[in-house]
Amino acid sequence: MPDIEPEIENENSDNKTTLFGKYEMGKLLGCGAFAKVYHARDVRSGQSVAVKIINKKRVASASLMSNIKREISIMRRLTHPNIVKLHEVLATKSKIYFVMEFVKGGELFNKVAKGRLTEDISRRYFQQLISAVGYCHARGVFHRDLKPENLLVDENGNLKVSDFGLSALSDQIQPDGLLHTLCGTPAYVAPEILGKKGYDGAKVDIWSCGVILFVLNAGYLPFNDPNLMAMYKKIYKGEYRFPKWMSQDLKRLISRLLDTNPETRITIDEILKDPWFKKGYKPTKFYDEATKLDEKDEAESVSRLNAFDLISFSSGLNLSGLFDASSVDEGERFLSADPPEKLMETVERVAKAQKLRVRKKKDLGVIVEGQNGDLVFGMDVHRLTEELVVVEVKRKGGDSSSYKEFWRNKLRAELMGQRESQVASSE
Repeated sequence: MPDIEPEIENENSDNKTTLFGKYEMGKLLGCGAFAKVYHARDVRSGQSVAVKIINKKRVASASLMSNIKREISIMRRLTHPNIVKLHEVLATKSKIYFVMEFVKGGELFNKVAKGRLTEDISRRYFQQLISAVGYCHARGVFHRDLKPENLLVDENGNLKVSDFGLSALSDQIQPDGLLHTLCGTPAYVAPEILGKKGYDGAKVDIWSCGVILFVLNAGYLPFNDPNLMAMYKKIYKGEYRFPKWMSQDLKRLISRLLDTNPETRITIDEILKDPWFKKGYKPTKFYDEATKLDEKDEAESVSRLNAFDLISFSSGLNLSGLFDASSVDEGERFLSADPPEKLMETVERVAKAQKLRVRKKKDLGVIVEGQNGDLVFGMDVHRLTEELVVVEVKRKGGDSSSYKEFWRNKLRAELMGQRESQVASSE
């Protein structure tokens, strides 16, 4: 029996659980850190749907409220054949339910995992992806986490873009004309996001589309390395190799998609004119229901949802913690513009003030130890660019509570300085 809240269960004659008397719940399709997705059937129409269930207790940070409202707002304004449709949002005191279009074929990732695709099949999926992405951009929506795991394929072989949890709207663009929140999945993230100087949401989506196209036909990632820092450096420099079977026209298009300079990177309009892309391309024709929603309707819809005190959630695939300060019990990674030497000096000063021992490592790193062995804490600094480093902190041993006390209450604020307030005020 699915994990559905008791007060909203109804048992029909077949002893099936129904949600709000509207959706007959079926098997579990997937599970993330804060959400579970079930197959369900609309009892009125018999239509299959997917229901994502988010437990509010597991995502209790009220500061993330804007994310959930933004995702709902985004999905309500998107009606495109190649984008997963949100039917409705339901909620109770402890759970949020996203009722969405059910895509029977599963993730595009699973198809690629079985082997690379031909250029013709890769082209068809890519054409549908660009149709959906161009539609989003025209409506001021930037996905920011495009990857094969977030692309579904229906029973007719049509691609569907899903998971808008990291998406941004054009009204989040700052006075410099750019977005500044650092997010995405490492292997698909654009170099300008790593540069931390702001970025154009449309251009980072196009970069991700380039990585996806490469993966479809090559069967492997263009930028990949077991060492995360080494992979970031490859992305930043645009270092990758084409497989021998790839055609010259496809290589030429991917080179323009994976242009490390966002100013000269190919645009959606230019992609539509590209010879390789145009082969067999038929623009998608459909009726855009979302255009019927005016700003007043959307504001009223979000206001009604606020009555449920909705709290944001994560699909479990968001790796923005690699870039932003996303605290966990045993470790954390964040970007810093401070020189490694200054970071080391800060750790040494704070540790000595707490009467802790500090041992420097051969590479850029330190080990901090408590006098009685109740704390063993490590920090490593990895050079990303000339201006940026990635700082990784981790409990190596000792007592977890001692680690939390030292890191969260003593060292964290010193290392990040003004960064915390900047992160809090971003977007």
